[in-house]
Amino acid sequence: MMTELIDRIAALIAGSEHDLDSIERTLTDGYAHALSLEAERHRLEKRLTEVTQELHAGDPDANTRELSRLAERLGGNADELVALRGHLSDLRRHAQEIRAA
Repeated sequence: MMTELIDRIAALIAGSEHDLDSIERTLTDGYAHALSLEAERHRLEKRLTEVTQELHAGDPDANTRELSRLAERLGGNADELVALRGHLSDLRRHAQEIRAA
């Protein structure tokens, strides 16, 4: 989904057509995806806190592995969110330029 969305954004910015309806739809899709990423980040942070609190209970090795996986996913999520927000900002700016013209 993310790659397809970024490809659509890039095509709209690079394209010679100034289809504001497509731009607005893509912005809406992009912001919806950003909200989804933020919700996932919240779930990952919550689980990270839970596992950290349970670190010494149960199997410490399994908890440590889960912490590592959660931290990795959280980092990837943050990178994806930053990239998406940057592309959305570019598209929003492009839409403003079209409206101004």
